[in-house]
Amino acid sequence: MSEIADRYRKRADVFAAKITAVEPGRWSNPSPCEEWTAADVVGHIVDMHGAMLHPLGRALSPAPSAAENPVAAFTSARADVEALLADPDTAASMVDTPGGRVSVEEHIDRVVSEDMVLHGWDLARATGQDDTIDPAELERMWPTAQQIPDEMRIPGHFGPGIVVLGPEVKVPEDAPLQERILGLLGRDPHWTP
Repeated sequence: MSEIADRYRKRADVFAAKITAVEPGRWSNPSPCEEWTAADVVGHIVDMHGAMLHPLGRALSPAPSAAENPVAAFTSARADVEALLADPDTAASMVDTPGGRVSVEEHIDRVVSEDMVLHGWDLARATGQDDTIDPAELERMWPTAQQIPDEMRIPGHFGPGIVVLGPEVKVPEDAPLQERILGLLGRDPHWTP
């Protein structure tokens, strides 16, 4: 298994654990993502898995929607992406993406794999779970978070209705690393439903 595939699998395991831990009555809870419920957070992650297949002319396998069955929706989408990563030729093939021409596995690593880390925090926060992000992930995210280009914060820059990051939320310079990163990524670290 490649390093990227292994990183994806670990992040997907963490995200799946958060999904399965959601109590049934909490799926409609608001999330830190404006206008999204907890179920919408999972729906977004499922949709982003589909976006990884799109450059290859593929689509997600038939499965329940995240609104119907969040666990089944994510499990199916995950299997589709893991199949791409398991095939060395497909993983290494080059695709055109909004971020430029990259390999399939790089595209997965930079987009949906990373997305699960941040949206895992959103899901945990929305549903009353432990929202601690793995310290190794925080260390890895810190240099990039400090250099977010302005266009990432412009609603619609990457297409109609697409909002990548909200405005920076100011936190004290001596705040814990997780809070500083969340602030840079447009999250209020102290948000509650």
